[in-house]
Amino acid sequence: MSRGRSTLERALSGRKAWLFSDGKTGNDVQSLGVAHALGLDVTLKHVAPEGLHRLLSPWIGVARRERFGSPDSVFAPPWPDIAIAVGRLTTPYIRALKRCAGNRTFTVILQDPKVPLSTADLFWVPEHDRLRGPNVITTLTAPHGFTADRMRALAREVPPFIAPLPKPRAAIMLGGSNGDYVYSAAALARLANVINAMGACGASLLITPSRRTEPAIVACATAAAKPYPHLVWDMSGDNPYPMFLAHADLFLAPADSVNMTGEPCATGRPVYVFHPDGGSAKFDRFHAAVMHHGATRRVPEPLQTLETWTYEPLQSAGAIAREIERRATSAWLQSAAV
Repeated sequence: MSRGRSTLERALSGRKAWLFSDGKTGNDVQSLGVAHALGLDVTLKHVAPEGLHRLLSPWIGVARRERFGSPDSVFAPPWPDIAIAVGRLTTPYIRALKRCAGNRTFTVILQDPKVPLSTADLFWVPEHDRLRGPNVITTLTAPHGFTADRMRALAREVPPFIAPLPKPRAAIMLGGSNGDYVYSAAALARLANVINAMGACGASLLITPSRRTEPAIVACATAAAKPYPHLVWDMSGDNPYPMFLAHADLFLAPADSVNMTGEPCATGRPVYVFHPDGGSAKFDRFHAAVMHHGATRRVPEPLQTLETWTYEPLQSAGAIAREIERRATSAWLQSAAV
């Protein structure tokens, strides 16, 4: 156990925390990753603003019907020591908490909801984001729950659904179209060629879709993998994704997901990135940064051989947690001295 981790456990382990959740899995992954790195006692506070309060979030306040701060509200004292919000829908709640709890609660916003920096005590954004300020911290990748300790624990025993698949094993994470990337027919054909080439190079294929993966993408990947040893998660039962991360020898990540590109970078093992059609300057900055670190490479098209490379694993949750610990402790000491 690292010295930094021990310090965190002494300082904040067991402290009460509220995590405001808008129900998006990707957002919860980030906030829970940071909270667990701090060793916090977590309460998930689900938010679902409606009407104008949804449309105008994050600039509007919390609806009166939620009675924020009243004894009969789900947002009532005792106030937490730490509160973390991710996404624009949760921002009004962190603002309301900061107003009610004052210095009692150290407030954190992950990502940039385009609000003044006075909205929370600390902001985190990935380095490819432009937001900067005295209470803004950055890391190369987004936080998640795949710590070095967890990865070692997962790697201790190969599960029976993976063990029969010969090495090397390639974990293939499937993304989906979003506002920047599109899985056109041409992009699907390119993806099929890459997956087929991985199999032809001798890799077993561990394929997992995400919740936003279109059926056409799953069908494309499944068909391409059929001639080779493979496993495709059908979205039922326990998600094998953590085991894929622990036991794959290399990865194929979708360029359209910062999380699915960043998480395998915690392993120190090769991460190829597949780019569907489209892109954006923001995504380009992210991919350039992780490539510069040595973690990822754009998958060659055509792919003719499986390369191997190593790099320092990227563990952003711990770095963010250490900065929260430092700043929260300092803020509480200053408040007590007043």
